[in-house]
Order: sequence, then structure tokens, then C-alpha cells
Amino acid sequence: MEAVTGYAPYALPIATALTVVWLLVTVVRYVRADKGTRVSMRQAVRVRWGWVRLARMAGLTVTDKTPGLLAQITAQKDSPPPAPRVLTPKIKVKPDRFGVIVRARTLPQVGLEEYQKSARFLADAWRCTRVSVLPDGPGRVVIRGVRSDPLTTPTEHRPTGRPPGDLTRWELGVDEYAAQVCVSLANVPGVTVAGTPGAGKTSGVNKFVCDFAPSPAVQIATADGKVSRASEGDYADLVKRMFAFCGDDLDEANALFKRLVELRKRRSATIRDVLGVKNMWHVGPSPEWPLTVLIIDEAHTYFREYKGSDATTKRLAALTAENARLVEDLVKKGRSVGILVILISQKTTGDAIPTFIRDVCPIGLSFAQKTVEAAVAALGDDIRNWPDASPVTLQDPAYVGVAVMAMQGRPGYTRIRTPYVSDADAARVAEATSHLTADPALCLDALLDATGRAASGEDEWDGPVSPSKP
Repeated sequence: MEAVTGYAPYALPIATALTVVWLLVTVVRYVRADKGTRVSMRQAVRVRWGWVRLARMAGLTVTDKTPGLLAQITAQKDSPPPAPRVLTPKIKVKPDRFGVIVRARTLPQVGLEEYQKSARFLADAWRCTRVSVLPDGPGRVVIRGVRSDPLTTPTEHRPTGRPPGDLTRWELGVDEYAAQVCVSLANVPGVTVAGTPGAGKTSGVNKFVCDFAPSPAVQIATADGKVSRASEGDYADLVKRMFAFCGDDLDEANALFKRLVELRKRRSATIRDVLGVKNMWHVGPSPEWPLTVLIIDEAHTYFREYKGSDATTKRLAALTAENARLVEDLVKKGRSVGILVILISQKTTGDAIPTFIRDVCPIGLSFAQKTVEAAVAALGDDIRNWPDASPVTLQDPAYVGVAVMAMQGRPGYTRIRTPYVSDADAARVAEATSHLTADPALCLDALLDATGRAASGEDEWDGPVSPSKP
């Protein structure tokens, strides 16, 4: 007892010191934060202080008429029963530049559904543009309140230059609640990206290239139908990190597509002997067997139908028809051997991207569109049932860089703000990672030599196609 009493004089100074340290840390965080985060930090304080009263008014409390254990022990025989207890869910509040993230406990009769019904009331009380409520594990919910609209707040992405930790994870941007949106590339044969000119299609793909360029387990080829040579257009800063590039010349594009189909055939014939699996994604990409990405920008350039009886028109028609067959081969057969095709076009209707290619691509993104028909072609007929999420509503300049897609595990469609990557950052990453560029066909040659194996199987390989560097 005397020992405990001896520490009593130190209790108040220790508590005061801890309080001062906490206040100092809070002030430093506040000063170092950006303007939006400072507003959110003040908002978080109001949320914490007003939660008990707000929860009662919103019907998010429960009355417990059963006395607690202590009350039962201390109750006198003839004393009146103790007053019922009003239980309020406990919360933790975290601010960011867009608003607050509130993690709350559930109670009997106060579960996920009750929180969701109160979302509109919480938005008004917290002065938020919108509030969402999602499950956060057994007995918990996460309430996201955004004060400013993330979709109309332009963001900029500065690539780190470091290899991504997970080559199956493509970080697209943030949704309307400022939550990170990622899609898995594992076992994905193709991606379609649609949208009007200047809506943000190429910028979104540029981020993909800059994020994956630092990994030697990813190799990229590009066919850009907007330009005639590598030094022009949107990919001029990134071409150093591409093992092949062609412009709008149909013959060059045809040669590139044939080259990749030959790679697909060789990989299909050797994958089981070399990797020991039938699906590359069971072991993941490697520098010896890299994920090979083919970007086809302005895809309609290579697939359009030429009509006419003159010799030139007939030759072009034959080329575009063959291009469609070659890309179809890559999309339908390249998934298991690590080939991904990203097709970009202003609209993904059947006359721009053949339906036998488009409909095999499981991931579809659409930036702003002018017509409902174009939105349906890009996202499927179900987009008609979600007019508020339609890309037709994204034509305002404030929505440049915003895309719509269907996400697995989420009802309806998700709107995503994709960040902008500056030309200077793109050039910096491409220059710093140019030494990692390698022809996947040559990588396969080296791997076969190292393992002492040769191509075999149903697909016969007719020999290498001469590589063409950008």
C-alpha cells in the first residue's frame, strides 16, 4: 500500500506530459497537412464530440433494460430497479483530404441495415456530399463521408520508379467515396477502354505503363493508330520502355500482331515443359517469362472494314480482316500464357472493335460518351438500368479523367477518378527503366536454352519473326 501511495505524486505530471506530447503531435500533423486534410481534421473532431447525441437522434442506439453485473451486486433488496442503460456504438474516426472514415461497432437491432438507412441523415449532420456504409467484418461497419467530390477533384500521380509489389494488381484511381479502386489482371486476356477524344483514355493507360515499367517481368508493345512514327503522339515519352512499336501503317501493325501470335504459339507449346504448369498465372510472371502487354490505341484503325473493288482497297480490307483474326487469337488464347491485350477506341461498337474480340474482354472501362448506344457497347446493356452512373453524364470538363466500370462484388457500376501522369514523369520513368526492355521471344529462347528444352505440342512454330525495336 505504501508503494502504491509513493507513486501518487507522479501521476499528475505523467498524465500532463502525455497530454502535452499528444497535443504536440496533433499540432504538427495539422500544420504539415494540406488544406483539405486540415478541414477534415476539424470535421473529425466535430464527429467524435457529437456522436453520442447524433446516434440517439438517428436511432443508432439501443436501450438495455437488464441491469449490469455491478448494479445487480450492489442493489438493495427494497431499492427501485436501476434505470435502463442507453448503449451507443463506439466509433473511431480518421480524416483525409476528402472527408472522414468512421469505423463503428454494431449493436443488437443496430446493424448494417440501420446504418445504411441513416446515411442521408449522417451526411447532413456531418456536412458531407455523400455517405456510404459498408460491412467491415463481423460486428463492424465502415462509414465513409466525403465533403468534397473526389470525381471532380483532379489528382496527379507521381510514379515512384519502384517495381510494383503485385503484378496482378492494377490501381486505377479512386471512386466517388475516395476509396482506392484496383482490378486483378490475373487470368485477364483483354481490357477495353472507350471514351470521347480528350476524356482521359490514354492518360489512364500511361499510368499503367509507368507503374509496371520498373518490373523486368512486364514487357510492352504498342500499336498507336493516331500517329505514323514513334516520336509522335501520346507514347513518345514511353517508347523507350517498349520492345516494339508501330503507328497507323497497316502492314507494320499486321507484322507486329503476327509476331505476337507466333510468341503465343511458342509459349503454348512449351509452357508445361518449361514452367511445369498449364497456366502461367499459377506461378506468376518472371523476367524469363514476362507478362506481355499489347496496347492497341485507336483500335478501329486496324480493324475497320474497307469497301471497294479496286486493288488497293481489297488489299487493305484483307489486312484489317487478318488483323482482327490475329488479335482474336491473342485475346482468346493468350490468357494462360501471359499475354494481355488492351484495346482503346473512342467507342467500342462492333464496327470499331469486332464483337468477337470485344465480348471476350472481361474488363471494360468507359470515359465520357455522347450516346447511350456507345455506353452500352462499352459497358453492356445493364448500364441502361443505372442512368446516374452512365458515362453519358461525364461530358462536363470537370469529369475529364473519370471512367465507369462494373466491379466484381459491387452492385451496378463504379465511377473512378483516374490520376494524371505528367509527360516529364513518364519520360523520367521510361528513361530510368529502358534497360529492362527485352523481347519476350528472345527471353523464351534463353529460357529454352537454359532448360535444354525445345518447342513441342500441337502448335507448330515456324521460326522467329525478326524483331523491330522502336
